[in-house]
Amino acid sequence: MKDAFPGLAFEVVGRPQDLQSALDLAARDKHQFELWALSVVEAQPWKGGRKGADGGIDGIIYFKPDGKKTERAIVEVKGGATGVKDIGRLAQVIERERAPFGVFITAQAPTSAMIRDAAAVGLWENPTTGRKYPRLQILTLAEIFQGKRPNIPLVDVASAGKQAKREDMDAGKQGSLL
Repeated sequence: MKDAFPGLAFEVVGRPQDLQSALDLAARDKHQFELWALSVVEAQPWKGGRKGADGGIDGIIYFKPDGKKTERAIVEVKGGATGVKDIGRLAQVIERERAPFGVFITAQAPTSAMIRDAAAVGLWENPTTGRKYPRLQILTLAEIFQGKRPNIPLVDVASAGKQAKREDMDAGKQGSLL
């Protein structure tokens, strides 16, 4: 909507706007919670967001480390209890998929063992800039509501899907959404 109608004021209703409402959604509808969390970090839902076995991949964030070749980061979302085993599984998926990054979104604060195992996955070095990034990043819902996002170079929203066509906002041609 924002791409198609720049300058248009509208309010999104029904999406979590705070930590408590996000936790409530996670408790009520795991799938919708996952889709919401993916949208917040600009990840595309794996296999179009269809329910079913996902092989440890809930979503993908596309990025271009060199401005040319598109790479992908694997995203896993957990709204309930988590543990060190979840970090190990995501690390295996990163290797299996040959992905530079994995992002673990969790409703709970990670344990020290989870943080340790995520750090043990190592760093990824951008071949163009030489800048280093953690290969497995843990992001909590509390951090998301504070504005934190995955530390990934040049997120490539255009490769993830088509952008909306910009519409003419001439008042004589366009109706109101309100």
